[in-house]
This record gives sequence, C-alpha cells and structure tokens, in this order.
Amino acid sequence: MPDEHASGAEPTAPSAGRMLEAGGDNAIAVTLGILGDEWNLWILRHSFQGARRYSDWTAVGGISHAVLSSRLGALTEAGLFDRVRYSERPPRYEYRRTECGQAVWPILLAVWSWELRWAPDEGILPRMVHSTCGHEFRPVLHCAACGDPAGAREVVAEMGPSGGWTRSVPAASSRRRSSGATRAPNVLPHTMALLGNRWSAAMLGAAFFGAQRYGEFAERMQSSPAIVAERLRTFLDLGVLAETPSTERTDWATYHLTAKGRDFFPVVVCMITWGQRWFHAPEGEAIVFTHTGCGQVFTPRLVCSECDTALEASTVSVEPRVDGEIPRAAYSR
Repeated sequence: MPDEHASGAEPTAPSAGRMLEAGGDNAIAVTLGILGDEWNLWILRHSFQGARRYSDWTAVGGISHAVLSSRLGALTEAGLFDRVRYSERPPRYEYRRTECGQAVWPILLAVWSWELRWAPDEGILPRMVHSTCGHEFRPVLHCAACGDPAGAREVVAEMGPSGGWTRSVPAASSRRRSSGATRAPNVLPHTMALLGNRWSAAMLGAAFFGAQRYGEFAERMQSSPAIVAERLRTFLDLGVLAETPSTERTDWATYHLTAKGRDFFPVVVCMITWGQRWFHAPEGEAIVFTHTGCGQVFTPRLVCSECDTALEASTVSVEPRVDGEIPRAAYSR
C-alpha cells in the first residue's frame, strides 16, 4: 500500500549522516549504494523539482508503488529525507529533504551536465538556469581553496585510512533496477553504466587512480578475468576508455581515459566529497584529494559557465523542458 496512507505513530526523523562501522563499507561504498541507484536519483531529481508527497512522484508516472515506497524508505533511513506527517485523518506523510539530501544538488548538476554533453539523445533532462545571470548554464569544476579551474589532471587522489578497493564498493551492488517498476527511469543511462554496477564503479576508480593495463585493473578490482574483460569492453563501447596497442607485444594493450571519461571527474569528486561529509568511517577518510595547482586539499566548487560565479542551490533553478526543446550550446561545449 502507498506510504502516503500508512498508519502508525509519527516516526522519529533520523539524523543526517551517520558513523560507519570500523573495517566495514567506507563512505564511497555507502555513497554508491545510495546514488548508484537509478530510482533514487529519479526520486531526488523530482524532489528538487518540487515533489514532496507520495502522489507527486506517482503523478510523474513510470514507477510502481512498491519501488517508490521502498526507495523513499531507504532514502529516509539514509538521512536524505525526513518523513513528516501533514494529515492526521487519514495519516499521510510528505518527504522533506534534510541538509544531507539538499547537499546532493551539486552531484545532480554534474551528472545532468555530463549526460547532456555525452548522451544528449538518450533522454530529456531538465533545464538548469542560473538566476544570478539569467542564463542556462553548465557547471564548471573549480578548487574551493584557490578558485582556479580543476579537472582530473589537476587533482591527485590518494587512499586514506578507510580506503581500499574492497571497502569502496557495495558488496551487493549490481545494476540496481527493480522488476516491480513500470519502466526503468532511463534518464541517466551512461551514468548508470559507470556507477550502477559494483565492478564498473571499481574499474572507474582504478582508471582515475592511474590503472592502464589489464593486470592493473584486475589487481585493484580483485575480480575474475572474465569480469575485468567484460567491463573493459563496456567502457570501450561507451567511449570512456580508449585502447592503445602495445609496441612491445601484439597481445598487450593499455587503456586510457578519454575526454568523455575525464569529463566524468566532477561527478566522481562531488559524490565522494558528499559521502565523506555525511558518512564517517572511524579510521578517517577513504580518499584524500589534493589540487596540484595550489597544493591544498581539494574541495570541489561548481561555477557557472556563463558568469564565472560560484553556484549555490538558492541560485539554481531546475525546470522541465518543453517537448522538442533543444539544449543550448553551453551544454555541448
């Protein structure tokens, strides 16, 4: 039965974020478990577009009651929503973003921008308008410490005290779709190909950590040769990795991040930064980022491509597109 009509005493809202168990999943694994799920991202997207009540999401269509109830419950348990009663008879609830849930917005902006640039024909994503300048924009990654632009080549990542490949991907993670849904949301297909499978997430992390040879991917992913080979084919087909034949042996090759792959870095760094802010391993952080330009700890800041000012949630308007509308050139530069 839809959660909107659920009965019972008013639940106690969980605190946003939590302390993780020592030696268990780290912040990266927890983040992937939450944001590597298409329906969770779909729910969060519509939340930022005004959805708060169960009926708001069902009115959009395409999701079953069972899937919506389970995902809203999971997002509430994780601390991204508070479940607040708005009607006594019958008892009904709405889902209000917590500070933790509100802090997801830079990740969504980075994902939308990447999909619009690299998968523009896969679905219609909302318009992002910056109220400061009045333009539709794309977010540009900068270093919060020095203010300079930063990409994958300007940021060094090192494993922290709670790091490690086995702790950084959810053990049960696969392509998290539910057979109970009317349809898959399918609005972020390339993103889910990279984050919606535990081995894809591990391969993506290995690539950003400098893995280039098959053996390096296999060692860091700690998976079977068949899985490594299959994920490499997937990444090559997506255009995230490019293969370069070895000059030493014809059966050897190296794999390098393409422009499309490197351009996914803002998504990765925003996700990890969010996860480490809200989900704390007792040993410390899983990954430490350093900006090579200034030598400071790297904290991401998203800046408007049109006016070069820092983006804030209060200055970004997320609006649905009109059918047939073509995104502005800012998204495809």
